[in-house]
Amino acid sequence: MTETSPSAPRRPLGRVTALAVASMALALAAPVAVTATAGEARAAADPVSVLKFTAKERKDALAYWTPARIKAVGKSVDLGPTGPKAKPWRGTTLKAVGRLFFVNANGADTWCTATAVKSANRSAVMTAAHCVRRGSSPYNTNMSMVFVPAYEKGRMPYGAFAVRQAVTPRAWETDSTNDMSALVVDPGKNGKKLTDAVGAQAVAFNRPVGGTVSAFGYSATRPQRGESLLRCVGTAKKEHGTQAIPCDMSGGSSGGPWLADFNATTGKGVLVSVNSALDNLTPTKMYGEIWKGTAKKVYDRAQHA
Repeated sequence: MTETSPSAPRRPLGRVTALAVASMALALAAPVAVTATAGEARAAADPVSVLKFTAKERKDALAYWTPARIKAVGKSVDLGPTGPKAKPWRGTTLKAVGRLFFVNANGADTWCTATAVKSANRSAVMTAAHCVRRGSSPYNTNMSMVFVPAYEKGRMPYGAFAVRQAVTPRAWETDSTNDMSALVVDPGKNGKKLTDAVGAQAVAFNRPVGGTVSAFGYSATRPQRGESLLRCVGTAKKEHGTQAIPCDMSGGSSGGPWLADFNATTGKGVLVSVNSALDNLTPTKMYGEIWKGTAKKVYDRAQHA
């Protein structure tokens, strides 16, 4: 098993290196060209990709993520001191925001951040695609996924919700672009659907970039090390085909919500993106995708599952 570590947002400045390494691997294992079947062609035409977990896999995931394992995964990594831009969130409990625990494609225990959102099935959760599967690698998917809303220093007031489906843009699966995802979770132990138990944040698509955004995440920086929420606040600006705010959260904050129109008293806002990428290993900016038509299709597929 590889060393345990939290899922780190991608670095835009490192994409060239990552693509070069990926290209070498592909060149060494270049397959013989074959004609796509009708089923493969239909799948390629669908802009949305769906990863499903069986009932046994979901049951096993809930059993796997014991309080002791959750405590251990946070202690296993230290990404340095929390920076000056990320502040501990001490306001009202954000019940819809939580930690997303999973075993990554390398077999390591890790986590991201995710948010319950308003949805037709009352069971949808938004996060980053790289918290679900490795980009440009259809078969490298994460497993044993559970969402723990309102997580705080070991406390799990609403328990854990097993992930039933994980929906991503197919462009992430094939080309590492459009880093966002919508999850569908099972009801909790008491039989309640997720947003009946914890409420939900509103979500918006095709919204112009700009205005003040509050970004939240369970960063693996110390002293928090994923045990409590951090918050960055800034004005969103277009950059590199995405949007950016000043922020120095790090790994573990991936998938955390970007809330516009955030009301610190009620803890409510409008979800317009999620933490996706950093500008540097010593970050000063956080990037999030601009959610357009494909993102809406991902969300719709999840909310009607």
